[in-house]
Amino acid sequence: MTWRLSVRRALPVPHGLSVDVFVTTYNEPVEVLRRTLEGALAIDYPHQTWLLDDGNRVEMRALAAEIGCLYLAREHNTNAKAGNLNNALTHSTAQFVAIFDADHVPSPQFLNRTLGYFSDDLLAFVQTPQGFYNLDSYQNRGSGRLRWGEQGLFFQVIQRGKDYWNATMFAGTSVVLRRSALDEIGGFATGTVTEDLHTTLRLQKKGFRSVYHAEALAFGLAPQSLRAFLNQRLRWGQGAVQVWRQEGLVFSRGHTLPQRICNLASVLTYFDSWPRIFLYLTPGIVLISGVMPIAVFNIEFLMHFLPYYLLNFWVSEEVTRGYGNTPYIEQYNLLRSFIYARATLALFRRKHIAFKVTDKGAVGRPAQDRELLFPQILLVGYLVISIVWGLWRQSNEPQLPLGALVANIIWAGLTVLLAGGVLAFARQRLVRRQDYRFRVPVLVRLDSPAGPVFGVGDDISPGGMRVYSTFSGAAGALAQGNLYLPSGELGFQARVVAPLEPAGRRMSLQYVWPGSRAPTLLLHFLYGSDLQWRIQNLSDRFRPPLEWLSDVFSHRRKVVLPEAKHWTALMRRNAHDRPTGLITDFGDKDEALVLSYAPLGTADLSDLILWNRDHQQGVQGNLFPIDLGGALIGRPLYLYRLAK
Repeated sequence: MTWRLSVRRALPVPHGLSVDVFVTTYNEPVEVLRRTLEGALAIDYPHQTWLLDDGNRVEMRALAAEIGCLYLAREHNTNAKAGNLNNALTHSTAQFVAIFDADHVPSPQFLNRTLGYFSDDLLAFVQTPQGFYNLDSYQNRGSGRLRWGEQGLFFQVIQRGKDYWNATMFAGTSVVLRRSALDEIGGFATGTVTEDLHTTLRLQKKGFRSVYHAEALAFGLAPQSLRAFLNQRLRWGQGAVQVWRQEGLVFSRGHTLPQRICNLASVLTYFDSWPRIFLYLTPGIVLISGVMPIAVFNIEFLMHFLPYYLLNFWVSEEVTRGYGNTPYIEQYNLLRSFIYARATLALFRRKHIAFKVTDKGAVGRPAQDRELLFPQILLVGYLVISIVWGLWRQSNEPQLPLGALVANIIWAGLTVLLAGGVLAFARQRLVRRQDYRFRVPVLVRLDSPAGPVFGVGDDISPGGMRVYSTFSGAAGALAQGNLYLPSGELGFQARVVAPLEPAGRRMSLQYVWPGSRAPTLLLHFLYGSDLQWRIQNLSDRFRPPLEWLSDVFSHRRKVVLPEAKHWTALMRRNAHDRPTGLITDFGDKDEALVLSYAPLGTADLSDLILWNRDHQQGVQGNLFPIDLGGALIGRPLYLYRLAK
């Protein structure tokens, strides 16, 4: 399925197509919907935006009227999300429909990058990856420049592999579908809790084609709590099993052989939990009972087993193209195995399974979440006891060969370490803020009695930011000024939450917006783009062994961008009332990053200075442009590497 990956390039978009953008909601917070709807309305290609409210809430109707989108609700939410979408199809007449979950904010370029593929009359849908902006979620790991995501393997490798065989899976959001194809299969599939996989199979049976455009063009909110994370995986597993039971995957008519294999793989991944659980328990059984699962355990066995075991991991790293980091994957496998095993029981369950919406609230982990880790806690206790028991029994009445004893203790110990890593990670992932803070630098002007003070805002959200400047204010005092965004200036008033720290010259501000609602200009800047990834040079993949060795033996020098730790405002020498851009501190390699809202050249450096209240410092060196993908935020933004 993943031996060959598709490579797609966006095709020229035709003019005159009619498109409806559907945003589905049931019980999500108003502010989450506001961001998504503002992003949907800002999509460049002509379209109509619909809010499909399956919760039939007064506040949603008011929100739609306030921002100017169409509103549609039902009295009964029969068939959950699929029923909500089918109801919308009866009111829509557009040739194409784009679908976004309540928390997925689209880029302005979403339709321009996807509609061009529909020159193929048999193309049913174009799916794009699900990007996620909250990098402190339960599915993200790593620090520094690494931000590995648990779903990265699926969206960056598996979906592209499926696409090669015309087996792309409709993933429920960040997708454009042809209306006539949906009409031919009777609308979105109902009867299961995963309408996306179910609809995919029905479209494939009718001979329609699909495309996976592997560019994240919408960014959503990944589960913020352990309960939300596991409930989402449980629903996916139960729905996959329901689809298997209702549609058939191996012997059903209409699918090609590669499609059958790809679809079957999507479902069997949940059944993989049973052998994993067996392997977690096996060393304890051996140490307690003294019974070996194999007849002979000696050097000859290890000479065959160890190379196989190591090569298995190596091949896995290569085939997953660096997105399937083995240590992290194994920890998530242990975290998900028990919930996946529970999901597979839906194969024998005739009772209706209710559709549960994943919690989108950015709230802290409740104490009740600890009960969800009970299987892992029990596993750790069981294995520790089995190790102690095995050692005690071996010292009194040996039943295992010494090599077998050591091997099973190591096996059990590694499993304890995996489970311990899961438990430690779960304890750390406590979200204390209502809104995610973006690590994106913003030019800030603060008004003081002595005149304007320029600085840099960071750790920014619709509710507040951290400011680095020489401005000082007591806790609780009001400050006002301007944010300089790519699309224009935004005046603001804020309350000082944490006063100036003399050593770091930083303070925390909480915005005071009229009506307590963040302006659209700020929402467009923060959401619907991968700006924080590009500016901080973050990556969600490791370099596979062969790629690393190739670089070593070919002596290829990888260009590593300077780390964006601290930014300073850049000004023109004769225009101190308006900043031009930002610059980072120079590191050991005499390199820095320069971020500007207008294109710069090396010749422009002579006219720039670092704005500092105590002194002015000129800028020297050579500028080298870095592709920032500025089209995703709808306004130009330029990033450069400055080398002295």
